[in-house]
Amino acid sequence: MSTTSGTGVHRVLVVTDAAEPSATLTDAIRRRAETHDAQFRLVVLNPAEAEVHLLHPDRRDKALRAEEVLRAALPALEDAAGAPVIGSVSVRHDPMDAIEETLFSEPVDEIMVDVPTHRLSSLLHQDLEHRLAHFDVPVVAVRHEHA
Repeated sequence: MSTTSGTGVHRVLVVTDAAEPSATLTDAIRRRAETHDAQFRLVVLNPAEAEVHLLHPDRRDKALRAEEVLRAALPALEDAAGAPVIGSVSVRHDPMDAIEETLFSEPVDEIMVDVPTHRLSSLLHQDLEHRLAHFDVPVVAVRHEHA
């Protein structure tokens, strides 16, 4: 899946569960931008519960509110990235689904994930980082306290 473009731009897919990215994520984007000529694609997971059907109005309404928050947050992220950031709210609630959907539709050189992890999934090597390993794309986990 990793195919750095001929221009040398490092394409980073950033996946988070928060429409307003944390200071930790913003700092991680800033650090990555300092080490690569990077292009960032931010995908916010749909805030509706996973059990809510994809076509349920609640899912749409929560996604619209998250889009508003994301649009307000983009200038700070673009400042950290030193370039425009492409941002959107996924129709997917599950991070693996959102990442796979993006990987199948656009080239990615690195994945930066900022989603909560569960201790048991890490112990069983079923955490997101291990599940993404088969894509042969470097994965960076950004950890902070989620509300």
